[in-house]
Parts: sequence; structure tokens; C-alpha cells
Amino acid sequence: MPSSSASSVGLSFQPDRPAGGYGARGGRKRRSWREGRWEPSLSLSRSRLPGRRGERVPLAGLALGGVTSSLGKHNFQQPHGMLLRCHLKRALPQKVSCRFCAVMGKLQSKLKHSTYKYSRPDGFRDERIQTKAFQEYSPAHVDTVSVVAALNSDLCVSGGKDKTVVAYNWRTGNVVKRLKGHEREITKIACIHKSGQFFSASRDKTVMMWDLQGSSQPRQQFSGHTMVVTGLAVSPDTSQLCTGSRDNTLLLWDVGTGQCAERASVSRNLVTHLCWVPREPYILQTSEDKTIRLWDSRGLQVAHIFPAKQHIQTYCEVSEDGHKCISCSSGFGGEGCEATLWDIRQTRNRICEYEGHFQTVASCVFLPRALALMPVIATSSHDCKVKIWNQDSGGRPVSCQTSQCLV
Repeated sequence: MPSSSASSVGLSFQPDRPAGGYGARGGRKRRSWREGRWEPSLSLSRSRLPGRRGERVPLAGLALGGVTSSLGKHNFQQPHGMLLRCHLKRALPQKVSCRFCAVMGKLQSKLKHSTYKYSRPDGFRDERIQTKAFQEYSPAHVDTVSVVAALNSDLCVSGGKDKTVVAYNWRTGNVVKRLKGHEREITKIACIHKSGQFFSASRDKTVMMWDLQGSSQPRQQFSGHTMVVTGLAVSPDTSQLCTGSRDNTLLLWDVGTGQCAERASVSRNLVTHLCWVPREPYILQTSEDKTIRLWDSRGLQVAHIFPAKQHIQTYCEVSEDGHKCISCSSGFGGEGCEATLWDIRQTRNRICEYEGHFQTVASCVFLPRALALMPVIATSSHDCKVKIWNQDSGGRPVSCQTSQCLV
């Protein structure tokens, strides 16, 4: 088929039921290409396609006269017994040899680079965003980076599977300090802002306190959990540290002495994240039992349980004023995969939800007001997207960025 015909034929597919039998009969009257129009209604039955009768043929495997069909504007589901009707739109008057063929899986490699746009359940089409060139520094870790946190305006602290904690200047890319002491992967990091002190949790069941101005050895070590530590939260006055684990327990520590002051255990409370409420004695906690709990550090008792969600809660964050909190959940294919904004002071009910990711949402944060004219929330997901949301509405995100370095 001549290549010129490919640009003159417009294709659109829609599911339809047979009205008058299978095959290409019963369609509208055909018109000649010499008249400048061609608008037949052709129905393809499975029996006319190559292969065994009744065998399912994927839409991505259909080609018309050598022209590969574009599925960009629609998502299709072909129930049993449904046919496909193909409409040829107005094209230039020229002679075109038209034939149907079925290509079983042959086009998958050709479509692989672009099908990410059309696999979304709501049909929402994302465009690739071209970003400017960015500065890339030498790697700080030799293995997977598990967690990163901001120590101050210039320094970041990260931990990974290489069992090391690294403090580096993100403006210059220089490693300030490399700290070793854990025996297994680093899982969480909590920083004491406007200071050189921070905490690291690990799969070796311990938590260590570090000081950039001190030696390379940990300033304090906290051992008390029987499984991996998955939650860290520092009190506003930095005198207490709360840790959570997959062993269903929360421990409250005295930072100065390294002694455990309180211990609480709840059945099936596999902690995923901890966050201390600013200027309050409360600790927010998410769990694999799909529950969000608010703990009172005075005695380490549960002060409130938020309405249960349908999926595992993976992360939580409290706003700077302490009035609101946000949590996010696991999921797949758009089911779950949302962030939820909660009222933490008054009714303690759900305010709104932010839906738009298509895989587990790994983290959610309140962005500083100085970065935008409106209060905004950022979410990151396993679908390789970072979305920025208007905090006051649960609609579409303000902006969306693929997982590329922006610095």
C-alpha cells in the first residue's frame, strides 16, 4: 500500500452489535473514492479473522490496508459476541486498496513506547514534559536510596540499601559526611531542623542518632524493637523520640538518656509512618491495617482513630499549623492510590480526597506557602508521577511531572 494513503485515511473504532448478520453486508451504501468520500460501515466478525473460531483478537492487532490503527482517544473492552465497526472518514480522492488483516501481537513492540498514554482507566491522556538539562552529581550511594530528608536549606540526609547514611550539600553536590553503623538497609530518617542532628532507622531493628558536628560514630543508639523499624517522629522540643515497627509496637524514648519511657502495642498495627503534630503532644501514625491513629504522647495512649480506609495507609504528614493532616494509600490500576486530607483539630473527619494516581502513592507532603499562591500538596507514586494539588479542592492536579530530576 503506498505510504501516501496512510496520511489520508482517518480511523476511529467503536464497539457495536451485529445488526443483520456477520460480515461486511448490511452496511450503508458504499460510495466511490472518485466522489471524494468513502463512508462504508464494515463489521468484522471473529470468524472472518485468521485463527480458530471464537478466538479473541486484541484491538492492538488490527491494521487497515497496511495503516496501523491509532488507539489514542479511546479505551476498549470487547465483550463476548461484540463486533467492531470501522468508519473511514473523509479523505482525498485517490485510489486506495483496502484490505483487513489481523496481526496477533506483532504490533506490541511498535506500540510499547506510546501505550502508557492510553492505559489509564479514565482515558486521561498525559503528555511527556520536556525538561531543561539538569546538573548531575556523583552518586552518594552505591545501592538503592531508600529515604531522603531535609536537614536545613542546604543539606540533605539520605539512607539506602548500602547501610550508610550520607549528608550532602544539594547545591554543590559535595558529600559532607558519610556515616556507617547500621547492619542492614536504612528505612527512615528524621531530622532535627536548624541543627546538625538527625536519626536513622534500619531493618536491623535499631535507631541511631547522629551529629554532623561530632564524630562519625552514633551519638545515641535505641534498641527495643523486635522487627524492622518503619516509623520515626521527633517531638517539637526535640526531647523525645517516637519509633514504630512491624512488631505492632510504638516506643517513646528519652533522647538525652536513650532510655525507653513508654511502650504501647496494638494487634495488627504494622506501622508504616509516624509524624509528630507541631506544638502538640500528639503523634500521627499510619498502618498496614488501613487505620490512621492519633496518639497522645502523655502515656502513649490512642487519642483518636480516623475512619478506616479501604487500602493500606503508606504515609502521613501534618501541616505546619497543626490543623490538617494528609495520608496516602496503596492500590493498583487507579483503585485506591489516593491521598486524603483530614481535619485534625475539630471534627477530625475527612475533608477531601485527591485521586489521579494509578499505582500506590508512596508519600504526600504539604508544600510551603512561599512556593505557590495557593496552599498545595505534593504526592509521589509508584506510577513514576509527582503531582501537585490545590489543597482546597479534590479535582485534577495543578501540575504533573514524570520522575525526572528537576535540579
